[in-house]
Amino acid sequence: MDTNWMSSLRNSSTYKKGLDKFIDYIFKKEGVNGEIACPCNKCVNLKWVGWYDARTHLLCDGFFKGYTIKTPISEPCDIPMEDAEDDMIGLVSDTHHWFDDNILETEDHSLPNKSAKKFYKGLESAKQALYPGCKKFSVLSFIVRLFHSKCIGKCNDKGFSMIIDTLKDAFPEVAIPKSLYDLRKLIRDLGLGYERIDACPNDCMLYWKENKDKTECVVCHTSWYKTSEDNSDDEENLTANDHNKVPTKVLRYFPLIPHLQRLYMSFEAAASMRWHEEGRTKDGLLRHPADSPAWQTFDHNYPEFAKESRNVRLGLASDGFNPFGNMSNSHRPSAPGNNIDVYLEPPVDELKLLWDHGVETYDSSTNSNFQMRAGMVWTISDFPAYANLSGWSTKGKLACPSYHKHTKSIRLKRSRKFVFMGYHRFLSKRHAYRKDKNSFDGTEELESKPTCLTGSDVLNELNGIEFKFGKLVKDNPVLPYNWKKRSIFFKLPYWKDNLIRHNLDVMHIEKNVCDSVIGTLMNLDGKTKDHLNGRYDLEEMEIRKELHPEVLENNKVYLPPACFSMNKKEKDRFCRMLKAVKVPDGYSANISRCVQLNPPKIGGLKSHDNHILMQQLLPICI
Repeated sequence: MDTNWMSSLRNSSTYKKGLDKFIDYIFKKEGVNGEIACPCNKCVNLKWVGWYDARTHLLCDGFFKGYTIKTPISEPCDIPMEDAEDDMIGLVSDTHHWFDDNILETEDHSLPNKSAKKFYKGLESAKQALYPGCKKFSVLSFIVRLFHSKCIGKCNDKGFSMIIDTLKDAFPEVAIPKSLYDLRKLIRDLGLGYERIDACPNDCMLYWKENKDKTECVVCHTSWYKTSEDNSDDEENLTANDHNKVPTKVLRYFPLIPHLQRLYMSFEAAASMRWHEEGRTKDGLLRHPADSPAWQTFDHNYPEFAKESRNVRLGLASDGFNPFGNMSNSHRPSAPGNNIDVYLEPPVDELKLLWDHGVETYDSSTNSNFQMRAGMVWTISDFPAYANLSGWSTKGKLACPSYHKHTKSIRLKRSRKFVFMGYHRFLSKRHAYRKDKNSFDGTEELESKPTCLTGSDVLNELNGIEFKFGKLVKDNPVLPYNWKKRSIFFKLPYWKDNLIRHNLDVMHIEKNVCDSVIGTLMNLDGKTKDHLNGRYDLEEMEIRKELHPEVLENNKVYLPPACFSMNKKEKDRFCRMLKAVKVPDGYSANISRCVQLNPPKIGGLKSHDNHILMQQLLPICI
């Protein structure tokens, strides 16, 4: 298709005629339900629009930089692959733009690097039918399904190799790899492989890099391989090169660099990776992480890094991954907890390489190779995992990781927990709440807002302290305040300068808060925070006298009703209103199924349902 019209002025007749032909062509080739991914400078193939909207966008905003019209040299496989779950053809068509003839002029034209060529070559098998006339599987989808069955069924390598040999003998026309080695090589070339790194069973170290050839842990001196009573006397005669040894613990690590490179080998994904700089609306409103002060501070501190829009900013999310969820509790491995730094060594090592030197990466959207760099700007976790990643214990009287030694807390004797006061310090000096004794803890707040802990403060407090990891280590030095360790992330040269090093998963916190609010409002047993011990704590603190427990003549304790608790009639009306709520499809789950009328009760809500209830439904119902 002729693309000369694309360089014409957008208000010219040449551009408009060429645009009409282009839209007709692209809707015929890529249209889905009367829509296409709009390639305008604002949508950047991320928004699906109709014919009229697509034409309007391209007239007003033009094409985004580097857009190419797909005209593949070779036609796709004539035999459609009808399994929607194995859409390998879609993946191939998305990653073969480097074959295109009609490519807009860019600053640099170059062939894919060695890594990219391996990837594209592996994807060629996705266009090949498994055997002549096969409509169900391509070669790649069959291999992925077969390998998935091996993993789920826990089939060993020898048995799986025998299955492959049997399939080749029985069906010689089937185009599958000749051996398990060839199958794994194809998967590795596609970026789906992983590295096996042996680890100490007590989480002391990895048998990696300089420790690769060691036969026992340098901290706890535990053997790296499994032993039995029968061969325990011969352990000294065994060497690390024996292939019959079984390691006691294995880390399966999915390398970061190949996965980042694969993103740029996809045309649409590569364009999306630049959207934060080229397509984002920059009007000062917070819509995207790139609008946040943390992102902008990172760019300000490292302008050379920010100059290349294809450089990657990463966040590490530690929640939601449970590889042992399908195992019984009795056989589930224990979490490393504070020793998580041992298992973070490989990704941190890659992050240092990506920051200091970068890696050559092929960008399919511009048909060029560039030196990709990456930096990690923050982590995302729930509050318990915050302690494992940051090194600051989130328990006890100094649980706040941001204001550490300046945290104000009180130990409630009856409830046996800490509550954190002093939050009025963050208000303006003349705020009315600072002098409001009766509504809060009975004291006036005269202190100013404390200084937030910076990365440099952390390094100064932990300077010169050597810390050893491992479950059996007992001789670590006593660290100041609530410190448990110095986080491994401080090995990254930019980590101490990050404005926000650790983020909390708001959805989890909001769910816990919503459960507590609902439980307290409805006075649900086991969920309310307004209980007998809490009332006794109020009495000892000499606040909220109207809520103090009263001892009756028969020695029973009477709790005066709180103004925020619902009576029986209010609970019934509240639950009936939630029971009748109807929301659009996909907006939330069917909340009415989680509401019980007799007795009035709410339970079984997911995190997103709690968000909808807390933010929108609860204010209306109350």
